[in-house]
Amino acid sequence: MGSIPLQRETAASAADLPDHSHVGSVEAHTSLPGNQLAPAAARRFVRSALTGWAEDELPEAAGVDGRITDDAVVIVSELVTNAVVHAGTAIDLLCHLADGVLVIEVTDHHPARALWGEHPSRSPEMPEYGRGLRLVASLAEAWGITYRSGTKTVWARLPADGTEPSAAEPDTRSAARVLPRGARAAELLAAAPRRTPDRDWVNRGALTFLAEASDMLAGQLDVDMVAALVGQLLVPRLADWCAVWFYDEEGRGMPGADGHDLRGADSVMPAPRLARVWHSHESRMEELRGLLEKDPPRLPDSPYSAPVPVPWPFPTQGDSGSALAYRLSAGGRALGILLIGRAGLLHFPDEVTGLVEDFSRRVALAVSAARRYTRQATISRILQRGLLPSSIAEIPGMKSALVYEPKEAGGPGGDFYDVFPASDGRWCFALGDVQGKGPEAAVVIGLARPWLRLLAREGYPVAQVLDRLNGLLLDDAMEATDAAGRALAAASGGQDVPPEGSSTRFLSLLYGELTPTETGVTCTLASAGHPLPLLMRPGGEVVPAAVPQVLLGVVDDPEYTSETFEMHTGDTLLCVTDGVTERRRGHLQFDDGEGLAHALAGCAGLSAPLLAERIRRLVHAFADSPPDDDLALLVLQAQ
Repeated sequence: MGSIPLQRETAASAADLPDHSHVGSVEAHTSLPGNQLAPAAARRFVRSALTGWAEDELPEAAGVDGRITDDAVVIVSELVTNAVVHAGTAIDLLCHLADGVLVIEVTDHHPARALWGEHPSRSPEMPEYGRGLRLVASLAEAWGITYRSGTKTVWARLPADGTEPSAAEPDTRSAARVLPRGARAAELLAAAPRRTPDRDWVNRGALTFLAEASDMLAGQLDVDMVAALVGQLLVPRLADWCAVWFYDEEGRGMPGADGHDLRGADSVMPAPRLARVWHSHESRMEELRGLLEKDPPRLPDSPYSAPVPVPWPFPTQGDSGSALAYRLSAGGRALGILLIGRAGLLHFPDEVTGLVEDFSRRVALAVSAARRYTRQATISRILQRGLLPSSIAEIPGMKSALVYEPKEAGGPGGDFYDVFPASDGRWCFALGDVQGKGPEAAVVIGLARPWLRLLAREGYPVAQVLDRLNGLLLDDAMEATDAAGRALAAASGGQDVPPEGSSTRFLSLLYGELTPTETGVTCTLASAGHPLPLLMRPGGEVVPAAVPQVLLGVVDDPEYTSETFEMHTGDTLLCVTDGVTERRRGHLQFDDGEGLAHALAGCAGLSAPLLAERIRRLVHAFADSPPDDDLALLVLQAQ
């Protein structure tokens, strides 16, 4: 916003602020830090408060609808932005609703001081008041600035009873209501883009446009969706058409260093990918795409995003205008190109070029974030495929079913499973949970699963398999896996990379082997720090099938033991991770009071797949919120 002339600080009375002494009124208050995140937080707070009052059907909020809510969100955005720009300190935000009037007050605690003797007029039409407060004036019934010792409060009053505010600009609410949230302020102040000067548009709505555009772009995790939003935000507000190109991840399609011939110059590098074309006239979109695909713009090799004029792409006589290209770059790396055009102009006004340059930086940051997310998701998928079997083996005389749901979709999670054949007619199964998540846990899983298979196929008994795996986790050779975990964490986005030597190697594991016999299946298993497996007989009787033992990777030589029992037709073994037993609802857990055993008993008579699905649904239904841990369960049922 532009600068706001402040009066010399004087003592103020309560009358200087809107009267809040109403019977039957509601209000909401919050405090915000004086930084660039404050406007977005303020918008969320106001929208939540007004929506909540309306949903609660409070009598005071009878006139609150989508229109007044949208106006209030735009106004609070400008008032908070004003406080951030001019004070930069903590901000108090108050929303007060009474007698069909909504009042929004934003107070900062250390306002700027004006020169002594300065007595500016408070007309909102004065340019010094800045584009933000002029926007407030166009939406509010009344607004003002009140000074007290150590504080400055800027307030705005809006009618919430269906009456229209006395606005300085034409009302365009009906048109704005069909636009994406974030473009409303821009359209509100540019009622007729062809008739309203661009300078006036930018001076009044630019900050709101950029703030809301940032909010919309920041939530996108796909670069093509970012490109689609760019078109919707720019056309037709600032341009008649636009296009977005992306360079690929390997850097191919990078621009040449030619600073003169920006279109049509030969290049040894592959062309960037045309991700999106948007035109105000839908019938011309395919024509524009065809022209731009043949001849993408080439920009000079520069780290800056300054606009570069390019030739008008349409060859049709009488159809002329101005086109500008912007480099999309972040972190010193070129990510793509944004091209805009507007018919009937020899050149874009400076106000528009500067605004789009700011916008292009936000687009580049959104593209960079989406690509980091994509890289991390790709690494996770690759790890997931390598860490878990593509299918579980079929065991003679048994039916099995598996549920595996990592907390983060696509993984890798900290839970793992395996069912595989071993030597001498034995079949082995495992269900484990590594302490921690992400790449570090993936490295431990990548070590544990192959060792389990190797030890099992070498003929080691169940207890000795746990003994040897425990020793491996305590061995100094695990330092290599620590380093690998840190490298994977860095490669997947550099977030939360653990310091050297900080990783833990604790592993809870349920491991067992099954040997088919003439009368059924012999099961031998052991649980190392893992939720105990439950055995259900055909009549619904449920008993624990193992005894608790210490986690793997905690102490030397714990002397693990195993349990052996027979499974006959209809017997069911349920194995779960703590994502099932520790599923929370407030202070309660799913397995409190033997909740898992009761749930299993209620599944008597179900086949293995139906039983697994029933337990999964019960776990999800236990709380309203999504599970906050990986979830895995394995059902083994004798036939």
